[in-house]
Amino acid sequence: MDQFITAYKTAFTRYTDFSGRTSVGGFWRFVAINLAVAVVLSILGGISSIFFVLYLGYALAALLPSIAIAIRRLHDTGKSGWMILVGLIPLVGPIILIVFYVQASDGPNEYGTGPED
Repeated sequence: MDQFITAYKTAFTRYTDFSGRTSVGGFWRFVAINLAVAVVLSILGGISSIFFVLYLGYALAALLPSIAIAIRRLHDTGKSGWMILVGLIPLVGPIILIVFYVQASDGPNEYGTGPED
């Protein structure tokens, strides 16, 4: 559980760092915690409007760290961060991005020697 919290904190502390690389595990641990928090706040938002406001605030606060860690994950696979725009293609775009995200690191590349986290 400590690795999940560390990955989550790292994503929020490096929210403006679009350079470098992020490991597969670090990325998916952040996604898991982020999704869990969003689902809980969403469910509670259905019960009370104050939780809906909290959900919206969290969604806005997590947007930039989510984009930054996704770009660093793409860098780890040797792809440009601009490839994140592939996700805008209806239906197949998110599937293509998931395939990119699960790929293994390709060793040292133009974005650095290896994942820092």
